[in-house]
Amino acid sequence: MFIGYARTSTLDQTAGLDAQRRDLLAAGVEEARLYVEQVSSVDIANRTELAAALDYIRDGDVLVVTKLDRLARSVAHLMEIVQVIEGKGAALRILDLGVDTSTPTGKLMLTMLGGVAEFERSIMLERQREGIAKAKAAGKYQGRKPTAKNQADDVVRMWGERRGATEIAKALEMSRRSVYRILGEAGVDVKAER
Repeated sequence: MFIGYARTSTLDQTAGLDAQRRDLLAAGVEEARLYVEQVSSVDIANRTELAAALDYIRDGDVLVVTKLDRLARSVAHLMEIVQVIEGKGAALRILDLGVDTSTPTGKLMLTMLGGVAEFERSIMLERQREGIAKAKAAGKYQGRKPTAKNQADDVVRMWGERRGATEIAKALEMSRRSVYRILGEAGVDVKAER
């Protein structure tokens, strides 16, 4: 049986997710056996659909993905996933590479391609770091917008000014949930009379 797995990194990548779904269904994956999620590859703890797919796989099954980077974040992570799959007597098929680990050649190709993908990513990150350093030197680097935790003092101050959670969230461009989490961590009793 074919088990499909599709993933995008962000919620706004619906076209990429639709394309993966289309390709997986065309490869013979049944809709009921398709595991789909929108989460970063590095956020392993929240990749619940991948965990569910790996848990579901049985002897003789094939986990099918459209691309290698949809499945693993590094060669080490890829090898961990392959070990789980093979430990259950199943195989991995990567559509765009034509790789199938049920064959010795497929296993060899997967290891080599995983190494190339990791090398490519490290080169990309190196270029990114160089670009940031160059932009900083030219005074053009803005950096990342502050995360909610970096704005904790502002949240507490605004709460003390008797501003509501919705107003604070809008002003600081964060969620109400983040506002309440920060207030809780700061020991502010949000249910107390104000």
